[in-house]
Amino acid sequence: MGQLLPAVPAGLPGQHRPGVCPPGALSRSPSLPCLPVVAGGTCTGDEVSPESVNGGVDVMKTLVRSIGWHANLAPERCALLGDRGGVRYAELPEQIRCCSEALPGQVVGLLMENGPAWMIADLALGCSGRTCVPLPPFFSRRQLGHVLEDAGVDCVVTDRPREIGNLLPEARQSRLRIGDETLYCFRRTLPVRPDLEGVAKLTYTSGTTGTPKGVCLENETMMRVVESLRWAVGAREGDRFLSLLPLATLLENLALYVSLSVGGMACLPRLSDPGLSMTGMSARALTGLIERSRPNFLVLVPQLLRLLVSAVESGWPTPPSLRFIAVGGAAVSQRLLERALALGLPVYEGYGLSEAASVVCLNRPGARRVGSVGRPLPHAEVRIADDGEVLVRGGLFRGYLGQRPHGKAWWPTGDLGYLDDQGYLYLNGRKQDRFTTAFGRNISPEWVERELTVSPAIRQACVHGEGRPFVSALIVPAPTATLHAVEQAVAEANARLPEYAAVRRFVIRSRPFSLVEGELTPNGRLRRRVILARHAEDFERIYEENEDAVL
Repeated sequence: MGQLLPAVPAGLPGQHRPGVCPPGALSRSPSLPCLPVVAGGTCTGDEVSPESVNGGVDVMKTLVRSIGWHANLAPERCALLGDRGGVRYAELPEQIRCCSEALPGQVVGLLMENGPAWMIADLALGCSGRTCVPLPPFFSRRQLGHVLEDAGVDCVVTDRPREIGNLLPEARQSRLRIGDETLYCFRRTLPVRPDLEGVAKLTYTSGTTGTPKGVCLENETMMRVVESLRWAVGAREGDRFLSLLPLATLLENLALYVSLSVGGMACLPRLSDPGLSMTGMSARALTGLIERSRPNFLVLVPQLLRLLVSAVESGWPTPPSLRFIAVGGAAVSQRLLERALALGLPVYEGYGLSEAASVVCLNRPGARRVGSVGRPLPHAEVRIADDGEVLVRGGLFRGYLGQRPHGKAWWPTGDLGYLDDQGYLYLNGRKQDRFTTAFGRNISPEWVERELTVSPAIRQACVHGEGRPFVSALIVPAPTATLHAVEQAVAEANARLPEYAAVRRFVIRSRPFSLVEGELTPNGRLRRRVILARHAEDFERIYEENEDAVL
């Protein structure tokens, strides 16, 4: 694995070098927020100055102008740092322009490792009014093939030529130089897609069904989210952001826009290196990246937060540079958050969805309630339907590709939750996942699973109980956990749960739920239908036998 950041001394005032954040960072936060307005079950976003929210129609051109401004202010500062080298602010605008001129196609897919080339291509497409289709590296061959055909992708830029060549055998292949990287370009002639006119980003979300759906996003929508995030996290000039999730993930992509908009440095390690994949990252690899990059900001999914918390509890010293760790993508145990805060980790839970251009709510400094996902950001509003479903407005997508525009002021998220009297949103799981026991008790499985996975002894859990007299669970222990430790963890979770939601019986599964095997969504949520189908006999045995079984 290449070194992410050179070991250099801190910069002196007035000096800017690649990889060095200048001292005396300048705050670019807008005016102080007011309290949210809560009326009739609706919460509006914290208020900021109007000019900070309405960032312009074309997010990419606005962003590139900001990059140019930072290039004049600190030309030698590193903007994008990858394993193979970095790109200075002085170089970045010209590299974006050259890439825009060299890239063919109108609907362009990006399938490549995290690195400067990914971001340069993304910005180049946005500036030239074309549609960028991020291709997640964790998608299966079938999913990738579906996206290429569903979106009508007429050009793919990739560092995985064999894979794309097999999917598009008729495409014309050439090489393309972006920055310091030589990539492969696959071009084919397809009819123009009028339904993609004005769509800047077509991001695919697989949800829980496994068949990706294209979410159509416009530049102005993304800009509003970027400005909200910049305000919420208090991003400053010269800040460092460490990217630990694939750039094809919408939140990670927008987080880099925030970094570039304030003149920050984005550290982009290759996630295919041993120990660095999203589903297989080790605690040692994670802490090593943080030590080398010395970031101010991180975006983590719950499993990565669990690794970080365990490392700090084992004696790893937290770098003083860390100011904001955003965590989301799946349910986060309140106990895990409490452990993190007790260690002094600046962890802030948030909530969002692709259909709302990523982030809707976020805890932040001075406005945090553990257990909640925060208040709505300035661009967004949240209200709760009569059946408990979370509805959102502001920053919404145009619609799914191939379907009519949604045409709704409020979008039904499919999540269950409630707002407290200060406008903080609390989630209670997925509407479609809720089950009813034989005694008529409605239970959200994510609620019970959060309590189980609080314990270091339990790595993953999937609970079940539809039409059954009690709740059961399929448990994946931590690698070093004993059966006794798991039993104790279940007992402790049951002590925190009401009797009707307690886990009465469970079986042990020796291997983790896997993204590759179709048991997890890309953001780490369980695909319950798949898991329950594969373990139908095991769950039946739970209700027939009195003793726990080991798979």
